[in-house]
Amino acid sequence: MKRLMDLLLAVPLFVCLLPAMAVVAVLVRTRLGSPVLFKQHRPGQHGKPFQMMKFRTMTDARDCSGQLLPDSVRLTPFGKWLRKVSLDELPQLWNVIRGDLSLVGPRPLLMDYLPLYTEEQARRHEVKPGITGWAQINGRNAISWEEKFALDLWYVQHRSLRLDVGILLLSVRKVFRSEGIQNGNHATMPVFKGSVKGLER
Repeated sequence: MKRLMDLLLAVPLFVCLLPAMAVVAVLVRTRLGSPVLFKQHRPGQHGKPFQMMKFRTMTDARDCSGQLLPDSVRLTPFGKWLRKVSLDELPQLWNVIRGDLSLVGPRPLLMDYLPLYTEEQARRHEVKPGITGWAQINGRNAISWEEKFALDLWYVQHRSLRLDVGILLLSVRKVFRSEGIQNGNHATMPVFKGSVKGLER
């Protein structure tokens, strides 16, 4: 039923939003250059990697040694606006149609984080990751990693279609209010380096 709901919502949304995505693609190409899409392998259900797509929001600016500059430097005002209104996430509807993502589930993080999770935190991969989730409507980037993982685990334990519908409705409200975009002074979430329990393993 969850997969059916994903397709019934994602397919018409993708078709209806194609003109908007075309406009965003042109703006990204004009203001940030190519590639227009940011593609990165992320862990899906059971940790199986898939290629997640987003509209690009950062430049490729590097220091004199060739290292990428911090996110806060590379994230342009235009990129911040795309993130604020969540337009950068629109290509992920295609990931939902393909079956890589669900509309609702724990957000897919970096592959590098997989060995850093505690056994309990790793349970977030028991379900398919999502475009939005319980953690996103309860703080998004404005909460700590530990709080985020606790919310993800709560979702895994209590997931239902009714809960998914509620999360989707609340997500729309969060987008319009632009809540939880930043974490303190960070443009994005700080790098996860493992919890205390994870470091003790």
